[in-house]
This record gives sequence, C-alpha cells and structure tokens, in this order.
Amino acid sequence: MTRGAPVPEMVTLHVPFRIVKRGGRKEMRLPEGVAQPRRTDSALGKALARAFRWKRMLESGEYATIAELAEREGIAPSYMTRVLRLTLLAPDIIEGILDGKQGPEVRLAEVLEPFPLTWQHQALHFSL
Repeated sequence: MTRGAPVPEMVTLHVPFRIVKRGGRKEMRLPEGVAQPRRTDSALGKALARAFRWKRMLESGEYATIAELAEREGIAPSYMTRVLRLTLLAPDIIEGILDGKQGPEVRLAEVLEPFPLTWQHQALHFSL
C-alpha cells in the first residue's frame, strides 16, 4: 500500500495447506518449497533427556544396575535399555532431533528399534 491510499475494510489471504495425521494428531502441512516451521518431537526429546539422565546415574554409581534403576523409575528394564540406546545416536542426529530438523521418519517408535551403531550407518538408516 502506498501512503494516502485507502485501507480496505477486508483483506482475503489464501494460504494453501493440507491436514495430515501424524502420531494420532492432526498437523498442518504447507506445500513443497514453502519454509516449514521447525517442530520438535516432544516425546523424542523427553526420551533423549531421560536416556542421558539415566546414563549419568548409572555411570556415577548412583545405581549399580539397569534393573535397579528401572525398579526405582517404575518401568521395565527392557524399555530402559531401549531408551538408553538413544545415547549411542550420532551427535548430528541428536542435534537435528532437538532442533526439530529430523524428518518425519525419525520418531520415537523408530529410534527405539535396533539401529546401527556406527554414525555413518545411522545416517543411512534414518535417511538423513
């Protein structure tokens, strides 16, 4: 608008988008080529935080075994070991998750499944 031009009473803005389901929730997706806002996967972020917290508790000697720590936390030892495996993720993958840059295929259910231990193979496994 230019200075002195009348201000319209109504402005119509057209924003193309579609609604998709992701993890049981509805999410708005913008068309290809449009900058997408970064969204951190909160479940995945919490799991990473827990994994590093539990690792620190085990390494400090506060708890002698995973079974002892799992009992204290009120969870199954098998679940704890799957979450603890997240501490083996490559630093760039962890950073991408925390920055919300991970792709839609990098979700909690996928990272709790066995993945390669070498960082190069992890990038291929998670299609990064």
